[in-house]
Amino acid sequence: MTSWVRWALPPVIVTTVMQPVQAVEYLSIADAQRLAFPTATQFVEANVVYRPSDIAAIERLWGQKVKTRGEQVWRAQAGARLLGYFIVDYVIGKHEAIDYSVSLEADGRVRRVDILQYRESYGGEIANHDWLNQFVGRTSHDPPEFERNIRNISGATLSSRHVTEGIRRVLAIYETCLH
Repeated sequence: MTSWVRWALPPVIVTTVMQPVQAVEYLSIADAQRLAFPTATQFVEANVVYRPSDIAAIERLWGQKVKTRGEQVWRAQAGARLLGYFIVDYVIGKHEAIDYSVSLEADGRVRRVDILQYRESYGGEIANHDWLNQFVGRTSHDPPEFERNIRNISGATLSSRHVTEGIRRVLAIYETCLH
């Protein structure tokens, strides 16, 4: 091996292996809104700020402590007619935040789920539409349950568990604050 290769190779390996992980943005909020409600003529902000009674009800339905003060919500409308709700939320995967959206029909059924941004170095398979489509049709009365009616993704167990829990929370928020 020539001396310049011995000298240059280790920094190349370290530089390649030590590259910081970049977030993958799959969809912007506006793009996800258009995909979820293609016939909507407007998205009206309807952000939810929890009252103490809301927090107690959400925790009862969700089964976990509420750690935020509200939720980013838009009403999807075609003229004055309500089509449904578009909600942006985030959960922590293994170490990093996962931004996702849940689109609900006006009656609270899950219409669509999209991963907006994924920051983990592995487990991005949760953005696969086959996996996300398991949530379609779920309600607060028939919620998603990890490893019961929502399958695990090997290598993304915490991400898939936490997204499932987040969608359960969104359904509890609908039942408590939007219904």
